[in-house]
Amino acid sequence: MNRREFIRTTSLAASALVLGTSARAAEAGFPVVRIPEAKRKFKSPAVERTIQRVRSSIGNKELGWMFENCFPNTLDTTVEFEVLDGRPDTYVITGDIDAMWLRDSTAQVWPYLPLMKEDPALQQLIAGVINRQTRCILKDPYANAFYKDESKVSHWKSDLTEMKPGVHERKWEIDSLCYPIRLAYHYWKHTGDTAPFDAAWRDALRLTLQTFREQQRKTGRGPYRFQRRTETQTDTVAGRGYGNPAKPVGLIFSIFRPSDDATIFPFLVPANFFAVVSLRQAAEMVETIHRDKDTAAQCRALAGEVEQALQRHAIVNHARFGRVYAYEVDAFGNYYCIDDGNVPSLLSLPYLGAVKPGDRVYRNTRQLVLSDANPYYCQGKAADGPGGPHVGMDMIWPLGLIVQGLTSTDDREIRRCLVTLQKTHAGTGFMHEAFHKDDPTRFTRAWFAWANTIFGELILKVFQERPRLLD
Repeated sequence: MNRREFIRTTSLAASALVLGTSARAAEAGFPVVRIPEAKRKFKSPAVERTIQRVRSSIGNKELGWMFENCFPNTLDTTVEFEVLDGRPDTYVITGDIDAMWLRDSTAQVWPYLPLMKEDPALQQLIAGVINRQTRCILKDPYANAFYKDESKVSHWKSDLTEMKPGVHERKWEIDSLCYPIRLAYHYWKHTGDTAPFDAAWRDALRLTLQTFREQQRKTGRGPYRFQRRTETQTDTVAGRGYGNPAKPVGLIFSIFRPSDDATIFPFLVPANFFAVVSLRQAAEMVETIHRDKDTAAQCRALAGEVEQALQRHAIVNHARFGRVYAYEVDAFGNYYCIDDGNVPSLLSLPYLGAVKPGDRVYRNTRQLVLSDANPYYCQGKAADGPGGPHVGMDMIWPLGLIVQGLTSTDDREIRRCLVTLQKTHAGTGFMHEAFHKDDPTRFTRAWFAWANTIFGELILKVFQERPRLLD
């Protein structure tokens, strides 16, 4: 059976399941808001079986309906799969923006990794994401978002940086290079397949290592700078495009946050934690798959250096909560204690494997970011929850609420997160980028696939570990 026939066969199998789930939505009294089956970009029998199993088992029918809408949203609406030069290739848009972010594309397919073993076509789709990400990194390791058409000139072509065709935006964010490693590592662990990890992938990994070192800025400011002609302060960069000064102590400069907002102090703490995890995963892969002990040793050495620098410079004493992780520091003694609804965030550190949930400093930090001591934690008439500077004051991020639920070990807290998410989708059946704390109908981004898919991830995790909370 050739590739085209294989996809067609699995799609037909999925169709039968899809019709059943749509019928259940209507029977339960909820509108059918999932995109029509004929218009779906990719159909996975394993995903449809998961939807069917969860919806038929949980008592909370509204959460079941939301799960059916959200969990498959990435596959339904954002992926373009093909075989390119004999290799799978998958382009993944974020939703309402026709560009592929290295961060978002990883996060959007992440919850499907455990289902690959029962769905070979889904495995090929995710292998295609890895292959596409490799090409993106080799094109420009400092860029955060790319086009499918590698000759397309960006709307942001006038940015004062080294823009290339095929690059949508060139905002340097540490996590842009961490997320592809996260996806590659766990794909490898789930499947044992090494096909995506060829010489080009190793070159991209080495370029990642080189970029991290350049942005330690031990011998100068490095090759990256960025400015934009804009009225939005967070869309351009201080210091003539190099960012505010920081003391070179081994941490990695991140000029932008995962929200695509400029940092204030350029050592973004959660992103540096993410780099430690990713470098160690990369070391294991390159040593095992390529027998490249030298690159592996360099990755581990850099991870150790960044980890030590975090322990020396990222922990600060808060008057109310004691020793906590700052969100940003400059290693001159200045720091910023907030959190952002995006990921990586301080709240998300256990989710990323960077700290244990019981880590004392993390627990103190968690108390801080989920309180009024965090200026971007919202408390309103409709809901309480994490926000962030990107959308502005009084706007709660469903991503933040979901990460709060994913990282909690307390049944009551998890249930509160679920209840809040259930009552704030504004009747749409989907997640949004952010909503107003007093009025959930005032929301941003009606089509934001990452938020939808990670909501599905939360429901699935609770279903597997604490099903009583879904009754």
